[in-house]
Amino acid sequence: MRRIALTATAVVLLATPAAAQSYTGNWGCRDDTANRAGILTIYGDVYGFASATFGDTASGTGTLTPYEDGVGFTDGPLKAVRGIEAGRIIPDPDAGVALQLETADAIVMLCLAH
Repeated sequence: MRRIALTATAVVLLATPAAAQSYTGNWGCRDDTANRAGILTIYGDVYGFASATFGDTASGTGTLTPYEDGVGFTDGPLKAVRGIEAGRIIPDPDAGVALQLETADAIVMLCLAH
């Protein structure tokens, strides 16, 4: 019985780094009214955001800190212009997984993997 528990623990620990990287890639984002907000691309510790609104100052690049359940926005236009502090990986009934972008006060965007 202990061997099974140790094996299960080892498998979980080995799978954790892969799960922590699930935020990497391209995300199509919608705002709180379900309108298109833009495309968010995350690779490593950098991101790029292209707003769906022409001339939006929230478009641009910045850096982030990876966490187990998503990312923290360190700098760049999403943090400076929109006040977004975190992106959390959450389950989505249709897409399987979503990235929820949050300010200190509210959820402002929901992004689905592309």
